[in-house]
Amino acid sequence: MGKTRRLVLDTLKPHEPSIIEMADQLSELNGIYAVNISIYEMDRKVENAKITIEGEDISYPIVLEIINEMGGAVHSIDEVVCGKQIIDDAATLQD
Repeated sequence: MGKTRRLVLDTLKPHEPSIIEMADQLSELNGIYAVNISIYEMDRKVENAKITIEGEDISYPIVLEIINEMGGAVHSIDEVVCGKQIIDDAATLQD
């Protein structure tokens, strides 16, 4: 089975814990070597965040568990890269 190298998740999270704390916890998981969290919308009680995770063998169930434990929820999986290396999308006419 191929290894998951990148996940891009659209998430909803409370203001606390901070994105620093969430990124720290996710980056400590086995098989993960980079986490990027960007807030793209804020409300009074919650934040919408894009979480990008890269690694050599990312376990989505464990990532989901950590996000849920920290009060967050995954709205959608917006990108997945699997295989021996990471490739970026090729530009198409629709882009």
